[in-house]
Amino acid sequence: MNSTRVKRRTVLRLGVAAAATAGLATGCATLTGERAGKHLASDLELPEPFQVRLPTPRRAEPVSPGRFEVTQRVADVEIIPGTTTRVWGYDGMFPGPTFDVRRGEPITVTIHNDLPAPTSTHLHGGVTPADSDGYPTDLIVPTGLDFQPGLHSHMEVKEWRLHDGSREYEYPLDQPAATLWYHDHRMDFTAPQVWRGLAGMFLIRDDDEDRLDLPRGEYELPLLLCDRAFEADGSFKYPSIDDSLLGEPGVLDEYHQGVEGDVILVNGAPWPQTSVANTLYRLRFVNASNARRFELSMDDLILTQIGSDSGLLPEPQEMATVTIAPAERFDVLVDFSRVPIGSQVVLRNRLGADGTDVVMRFNVDREADSGATVPTRLVEPVTVSPDDEVAARTFRFALTHVDGHEMWTINGRPFDPDASLASPRLDTVERWTFTSDFHHPVHVHMAHFQVLTRNGKPPAPEDAGWKDTVDLRPYEVVEVAIKFSGHRGRYMIHCHNLEHEDMAMMANFDVV
Repeated sequence: MNSTRVKRRTVLRLGVAAAATAGLATGCATLTGERAGKHLASDLELPEPFQVRLPTPRRAEPVSPGRFEVTQRVADVEIIPGTTTRVWGYDGMFPGPTFDVRRGEPITVTIHNDLPAPTSTHLHGGVTPADSDGYPTDLIVPTGLDFQPGLHSHMEVKEWRLHDGSREYEYPLDQPAATLWYHDHRMDFTAPQVWRGLAGMFLIRDDDEDRLDLPRGEYELPLLLCDRAFEADGSFKYPSIDDSLLGEPGVLDEYHQGVEGDVILVNGAPWPQTSVANTLYRLRFVNASNARRFELSMDDLILTQIGSDSGLLPEPQEMATVTIAPAERFDVLVDFSRVPIGSQVVLRNRLGADGTDVVMRFNVDREADSGATVPTRLVEPVTVSPDDEVAARTFRFALTHVDGHEMWTINGRPFDPDASLASPRLDTVERWTFTSDFHHPVHVHMAHFQVLTRNGKPPAPEDAGWKDTVDLRPYEVVEVAIKFSGHRGRYMIHCHNLEHEDMAMMANFDVV
């Protein structure tokens, strides 16, 4: 195992995991449906849907022009009515405070870590310098914590970058208006630490967006979607080997394919409901789940998509449903004037069952006019052509035999922190091909891409626009044109099924 330097304890565990998921070893024959993880049932009596009001996460406010401070800390909050859940939150909130910032106005965010474990914060979708990207081994260690990284990682890492108590992240914000989000990215522990609450929304605005008559203020609803399971006492339930998150990393063998909870949360509330007027609204969806995919619909209303992961589309597109994989974002307009006042419109998940088939409810209970319209054009298209491409590469996401064991890999190799699979040049375009054996939402740090083909055919409607994450389904081949504009340095490509990520389905690339 010297070539991949995976520790023996991990190989043994993954070998057992592979035996437990024998279907994967024979080509994932039993796992090619829409479910992307294994169901984890709560031990708590769960509430009926639509009993809790939709919360609005607090907006992050600068402590001085262009400077923000956030403290990661433990807090006890009421998620399931009548119980208390201990969360790990940015400012003790779940989700964390929402950043609402402007293109071309750089900010510095100081993260203080008062949690009982190290963290690394990644601005997902950000065109960010490499040293502020939230690399998995670039950790904020709580002051006074006796942390020995070599004892708490799958990999034998030559170099860790450790910060005592806090660190600054620099975000230039030189990118179009878009719905981003931020979350923990600690090596081997991303899945349990995000599950405990380390996620929040990050909105970038610009002049192009301002010129459009889009819904604003109370008529714009950022909605962070995720799923969780709960213990009988109301605490989060997660199949971690070591609850301290300082000992043996990883998840129990039978959840090797990913964890799906049985409670749907929106902005941290279970199956909430909210009051809306009979007018046009903007809904900004973020899928912050570890493994769950959603196919969203709103009864008989049309979802008019205006934006994807990395910004506005050239023109709107009407969709009856939107399929959104972990880490993807969809920016949509919904016209509630199409239903009578007194109506209730349910946001549904067509990929769910037994409670996970509903997400939230909108109560159309008043007259008002948002003053917004559905634009016929949004932004000028920026496209790439085959003539722009300077290289082509293939990345195979699969469960692979490695020295007699089966592991989640990219190109047959588990993550090697000291190796790189590609060295694209800054300000060039390459054609990357992704192939899969299972559901693998593929995320590329810093660089954005356009989907060119899916299984040799034109891309799906959900593939539209500039993206940083693509829903790679079982046995699919997806081609993208990826543009490396922004910064030089070491970045990552990985599966955003967080359990797969923690089990080494990551790789480095270096922008040179």
